[in-house]
Amino acid sequence: MADQDGGAATARAVCLGESMAVLLPDRPGPFEAVGAFRPSVGGAESNVASALAALGVPTAWISRVGADGFGRRLTGDLAAAGVDVSAVAVDPHRPTGVYLKETGGSGLPHDLGAGRSRLHYYRTGSAASALSPALLDDPAAAALLDRAPLLHLTGITPALSDDCLALVRALLARRRPGRLVSFDLNWRPALWRRRDPSVLPALLDAADVLLLGADEAEDAFGTGDPAALRKRFPSPSVLVVKDAGHLVTALDRDGGAVTEAALAVEVVEPTGAGDAFAAGYLAGTLRGLDQRSRLRLGHLSAASALTAPADHGTPPDARTVAALLAADERAWAATRVCVSGITSPALDSAVVGPRSLPEALETLGTSGHP
Repeated sequence: MADQDGGAATARAVCLGESMAVLLPDRPGPFEAVGAFRPSVGGAESNVASALAALGVPTAWISRVGADGFGRRLTGDLAAAGVDVSAVAVDPHRPTGVYLKETGGSGLPHDLGAGRSRLHYYRTGSAASALSPALLDDPAAAALLDRAPLLHLTGITPALSDDCLALVRALLARRRPGRLVSFDLNWRPALWRRRDPSVLPALLDAADVLLLGADEAEDAFGTGDPAALRKRFPSPSVLVVKDAGHLVTALDRDGGAVTEAALAVEVVEPTGAGDAFAAGYLAGTLRGLDQRSRLRLGHLSAASALTAPADHGTPPDARTVAALLAADERAWAATRVCVSGITSPALDSAVVGPRSLPEALETLGTSGHP
């Protein structure tokens, strides 16, 4: 697809950070009981990129991968998901990071327990850890960063290396009118054990849209209370605090707050749900939806990830999204999301909806509905 200038289609969102090859077990239980592993792709920023693309937002992912099969699989899978990977550099000397997912529920000795999972990372010295401010001189990356109205970062990248921290600082310092910078804390204590986490608050406070999990904020900053966090980070235009499985609250600079309850979901695998929420919320932001609709789109996107075995799922169809964003509080609260589908009073009376998800979001954004 080409833009009016004849070049590659312009991304409306750019997600920057490390992604890794993921090895998923063929059955629950400790590694010694697993028969085989299935390859997949994972990483906070690429999860957001994939979910944004699935929601109809042209999105690019910028990073570095190794000159190896894992790197080729990673970029190939993301490209197949509709993500622009034209500015991903291939490092001939450093490998692509890898992590393995261990899932519980087998009942065997050393099992984690049903519904629980653990990630085992092998990323030290990875290609992505060599990201640096030199990226800003790369023509492909610079073109994407200069044009996109949204740049998405996370707290994982500055934890990878001094060069990665310098790059994040440089990106946050490159402000331009009309561009939003979103920053998701994505607190990873293991990554920060060998680094100084005191650099994080200044990075978070430099964003326009700041996303925090209440539990991770409690761990990193001593509080998960939305009002206290709003005082701690006064600069972002909006702060979104996610209380996993319960409520999400968006607070603006002027003291306004909107809270929306999470949906009842049949959880298959929790990994990636926070990234999917971020993508839904940011897609709603780019489409001009009101605050409650942005939160609801985040919840719907998270639900699609929670009902999938991988880090991301398929978003609901356009009719379902339009109906649920417009639903009253009673119908929203009565909505159930299962592997087999979504049931809701809002869908029982919904008329034929828009033909595509981007069309649904565009219509809701321009109308200011609901």
